Amino acid sequence: MHEAETALLLARIQFAFTISIHFIFPSFTIGLASYLAVLEGLWLRTGRDRYLQLFRYWLKIFAIVFAMGVVSGIVMSYQFGTNWSVFADRAGPVVGPLMAYEVLTAFFLEAGFLGVMLFGMAKVGRKLHFAATCMVAIGTFISAFWILSVNSWMQTPTGYAFNEAGQFVVAGSWLEVIFNPSFPFRLVHTVIAAYLTTALVVGGVGAWHLLKGRDLPAVRTMFSMAMWMAALVAPVQAFVGDQHGLNTLEHQPTKIMAMEGHFESHPEGAPLILFGIPDSEAATVRYAVAIPGLGSLILRHDPAAPMEGLETVPRDEWPPVGIVFWSFRIMVGLGLLMVALGVWSLIARLRGRLHDWHWLHRFALVMGPAGFVAVIAGWVTTEVGRQPWVIYGLMRTAEARAPIAAPAVASSLAAFVIVYFFVFGAGTLYILKLMAQPPHPGEPAPADAPIRSAGITPAAAVERGGRAEAAEEGGE
Repeated sequence: MHEAETALLLARIQFAFTISIHFIFPSFTIGLASYLAVLEGLWLRTGRDRYLQLFRYWLKIFAIVFAMGVVSGIVMSYQFGTNWSVFADRAGPVVGPLMAYEVLTAFFLEAGFLGVMLFGMAKVGRKLHFAATCMVAIGTFISAFWILSVNSWMQTPTGYAFNEAGQFVVAGSWLEVIFNPSFPFRLVHTVIAAYLTTALVVGGVGAWHLLKGRDLPAVRTMFSMAMWMAALVAPVQAFVGDQHGLNTLEHQPTKIMAMEGHFESHPEGAPLILFGIPDSEAATVRYAVAIPGLGSLILRHDPAAPMEGLETVPRDEWPPVGIVFWSFRIMVGLGLLMVALGVWSLIARLRGRLHDWHWLHRFALVMGPAGFVAVIAGWVTTEVGRQPWVIYGLMRTAEARAPIAAPAVASSLAAFVIVYFFVFGAGTLYILKLMAQPPHPGEPAPADAPIRSAGITPAAAVERGGRAEAAEEGGE
């Protein structure tokens, strides 16, 4: 392999590794911040101690995950300035301001209220503290808004022109750039994925404690809320994913061809290939297990609708079909399991067995990390399916790389791998240690501060909550 090709491959591996690790944390904090806002709101409304226990329990975990997300995100800007400096130079007039908006709005909002959320319960009024929690939740959503707008513009670029230096510049309205054709679908799909990821983690932790015999009110509530989320939102995500796929078919048909394994055109209806081994050299899917006509039915809503194949696209514009084909199936397969978990939980709830049906708890425990796997698989499908373009149809990935020698990229990649596994591995182990302990009355906050913001001491909070718990025997 030529040295330039080796350097390009190493730069791509480095970016894929670092952003995959980083993506895990925002996909958790977006949903967890909203969950914390709901828990605090329920505590303020009902006075039930179980909600306060859960709020303080998950607040500690949120603080650690948020910190790791910030640290891992800094590396992204480092790589834009080094390995991908050509991309930064050419796309900077469009991408740069959008990234700056994310910092000026979302990051400042999160940073401004995060301290109050983590350490201010004993120092400010209940309403102000709840407002701070809500502001952090809103900030995580705004952050996703701007980052996904940038990514979507790279997938479906609109509203651009080229200046004399060959740089991308905004032509006309920024709104055309921000609200590019794929952005609304990608935003909704990704945010719902974050909520589902959080629900699966919360449900998995609740299931763990139920299997351990820790049938506490807070544990029951934790598991019940997570299962409601899975039951109601997983089917919605399936519908949103279908709409996102139709949008991708319109604007990035080559990506859909790779996802579906359609090397050949199907003038009388395309099959849905469930499994197989894509062979790009031979332009076929070996050992394919397919359902005739179902591919066209899903993508065109007509089983006889014609579908084009990769044979209509120049070979140098094909993405790595095998990676896209299987990452898509991993994402969809896990999505179907999420729907199954939600349906199973509804059956258990209707039968009054939600908290003592241990096979459901085992399934929920196994599904705990499934959201993270699904979002990474979805990211791989989106980004690898865009290849060989970094800005779809306009700028190739090979053109975006900085002229850095392969050994330099290899050394930084090795350093990242070592540091990431040491730092984030230690952080993950500590989070798992916290999750292994159940929430309990008097659950300490990150600062271990008593709840005196409204004249409520820990003992009073527990007593007040205990009266409410007794009044709602059976709970969720």
